Amino acid sequence: MENLLAKSAPEYTPLKDHLLHVSYAAKAFANYLKMDKTVAFNGAILHDMGKAHPEFQRRIRGNGRNSKVFRHEISSLLFLSVFPESEYSALLDMVIAHHKSAKNDAGDKGLLDLENGYDYIDFHVGQWNQWAPDAFKLLVDIGIQCIPFGEEVARQNLSLAITYCKKQTKIRGYAEWRGLLMGADHFASALINDTEKNLNRAFQIPDLSFFNRTHPLYPLSYKETASSKRHTLVVASTGAGKTDYLFKRTKGRVFYTLPFQASINAMFKRVSKDLKPDNPNLDIRVLHSASMVVRQNGKEEESVLQPLFGSTIKILTPHQLAAIAFGMKGYEAMLLDLKGCDFILDEIHTYTGVSQAIVLKLVQILKQLDCAIHIGTATMPTKLYEKIVEELGEDILEEKLTLEELDEFDRHTLHKINSFEESLPKISQAIEENKKTLVVFNRVARAQDAYDQLKEIYPETPILLLHSRFKRGDRNFKEKQLLGLDEAGNPIGEFNTSTKACIVVSTQIVEVSLDISFDLMITETAPIDAMIQRFGRVNRKRTKDTIGKTKPIYIIAPPESKNDALPYDVEVLRRSYDVLEDSQILKERDLQGKIDYVFPEIDFMDIEEHAVFKSDGKITIDKLTHRGKSILFELLEIDSVSCICEGDLEIYENTDFERRLELEIPVRYFAVKGMNQAQNGNKPFIIPDKAYDFEIGLDVKKIRENNFDVNNQIL
Repeated sequence: MENLLAKSAPEYTPLKDHLLHVSYAAKAFANYLKMDKTVAFNGAILHDMGKAHPEFQRRIRGNGRNSKVFRHEISSLLFLSVFPESEYSALLDMVIAHHKSAKNDAGDKGLLDLENGYDYIDFHVGQWNQWAPDAFKLLVDIGIQCIPFGEEVARQNLSLAITYCKKQTKIRGYAEWRGLLMGADHFASALINDTEKNLNRAFQIPDLSFFNRTHPLYPLSYKETASSKRHTLVVASTGAGKTDYLFKRTKGRVFYTLPFQASINAMFKRVSKDLKPDNPNLDIRVLHSASMVVRQNGKEEESVLQPLFGSTIKILTPHQLAAIAFGMKGYEAMLLDLKGCDFILDEIHTYTGVSQAIVLKLVQILKQLDCAIHIGTATMPTKLYEKIVEELGEDILEEKLTLEELDEFDRHTLHKINSFEESLPKISQAIEENKKTLVVFNRVARAQDAYDQLKEIYPETPILLLHSRFKRGDRNFKEKQLLGLDEAGNPIGEFNTSTKACIVVSTQIVEVSLDISFDLMITETAPIDAMIQRFGRVNRKRTKDTIGKTKPIYIIAPPESKNDALPYDVEVLRRSYDVLEDSQILKERDLQGKIDYVFPEIDFMDIEEHAVFKSDGKITIDKLTHRGKSILFELLEIDSVSCICEGDLEIYENTDFERRLELEIPVRYFAVKGMNQAQNGNKPFIIPDKAYDFEIGLDVKKIRENNFDVNNQIL
């Protein structure tokens, strides 16, 4: 019994320890959700009892395996009658499908899928009399009083579970007990022996008194936030204090969304630093990956990543929440985590097309979950504004700056140019004058090419490249360089805080929530709303002396072809470029008119047919099931998955949760779908070392089989 394992290397967690860790989490979650704590405990103990089976123990130790499919949760069901019959329904919801969809599983390994193949019941019962005694001893050792029973009762338990499963999977809806167990299992598996310690920090309401600060340069800091209205919609210029205003409107645990991975990293650091003095045990989490994808039987399955259930503040992108709309694996746990919380959707104007439709669908679902929804934007097409108001109804506090307040935010003089090369003399002049230059491209490859070009032209000038395709550890390092601050927030004289000439080349990841202020910008044309946000990284630091003074921005004319315009619509780029006046100050009070010129109508894509949560409140997914492949793959080109370099594989497979995240590189699924995957963590795809460089980042063109190191392949 003492030798039974639940997890393989590097943790080698004993089965008893894992069951207890999950039970601690399950009881805490049940207490928060006002569910039965005794049932939660019993389900946590039952869920992995099948790991006592000798087939599982052989596999976890790497001692070979039977060619037949073995699912430990099926063997767990053999012990059902250890627990009260009155709890069977909840316990079965927790155990039957806590890893696999009960039917139509991507790997054809769901409980009901196995009925179509071999005699799985005999296999999962196995040599019952040889291994069940150790399982019963373990139950007693944990504190579950039980009398051992024979194989016949075990088979009856499994038969009962199969009958129940067939009934449940014909009912539309979702199983809360399944969500609770999945959340607890994920929590305990990530934290292992630190589970109890971290549970003491869970479900805390943050002290947000820090955000009560006021300042004459931040007009929103003087606006009244007290209101009986539940939801919020605030429109204000970049730098007017939207973040503070939105946080002041919250009353509970907070989910805070921003559009890009880089912007959520920056916001995580900013909020952590600001709130720590008043919240010494603050459990604030940043969700680093959009999803985890595993191939099974030639089919993809995408899972929700949820670090960690019960966090006081969680910072993420809306795409990471899209799982709840589409019913992906783990969606029930996220639904429970979200219920009744405050939800901030910041910089909502940056979403276009499909992303916009997903955000609107999320607003619908969050409202059904009794969430308070707080939306902030610097610029928003009127049609989108009206759609949001329609979704939220009358229970919404609306706030905007006055025209006079907007005039205080005129900060940029715009100039139109035809090519990046045309900007080089301006960059040279800026270097001579010790100015800081920010160059922004719409695609990673173009940013990489420009970085190489500028390094060659200006070898003595500090130049930094930043985009989404770096190892997270490397990107964190580069973001610190960009911000130019030490751990205590003091200037270190690099890039943003430099007093000498420097250049930063980036993609649109700098548009949102990076608190940087440069002297000159060269940028490709983007949609007008995104460009306005992008401009906010120039002349950002306002003082009484700088109000009314502008700094230059040079905008490169949009391309002619649709392909060259990607990821944006070429017609939107043309209208965005045309609506801006050459060699003129950009007036904040005129922005709404310009935005509505570019977006006179919005084609709100109807994702109703794809979503499992319908606008009328109905749910169209069978209980104990989930969708294998997310519709996001087909609708979006986003950072869906993670990859790691082949040279990092051994470290990744044998290190902890945090270190694994540092080694991962966000990447589009389609760029790596043919590669092998690691077996631990987020199961990242493995790419050649030749495809990655610390300075340049990931070069997707080099992700090819013939670039792998033969020595690594042999190892």
